[in-house]
Amino acid sequence: MFEACNGREALDWVKSSGPADVALVDWNMPEMSGYDFICAVRSDTSYDSMRIVMVTTDTELPQMTKALTAGADEYIMKPFTREALQEKLALLQTKI
Repeated sequence: MFEACNGREALDWVKSSGPADVALVDWNMPEMSGYDFICAVRSDTSYDSMRIVMVTTDTELPQMTKALTAGADEYIMKPFTREALQEKLALLQTKI
């Protein structure tokens, strides 16, 4: 497990360590947003196996669509429960 303080740090980690199984990324991160992180990761096919869940307080449909179109595998809104996260993770298993 790895925790990054911002999108740039997360991207650097992915580039040096290889794809994580699952990444939970917040839309609003300093230095590099979660959206920009997803775009960067999805631009490199060597990270295709990495599943990404966008985490945000933004409930607007255009934002959800933008994240999913960029390559997020799932989208979850804060605050979320343990059960809601488990459901999203279970959905990721069906996409493998």
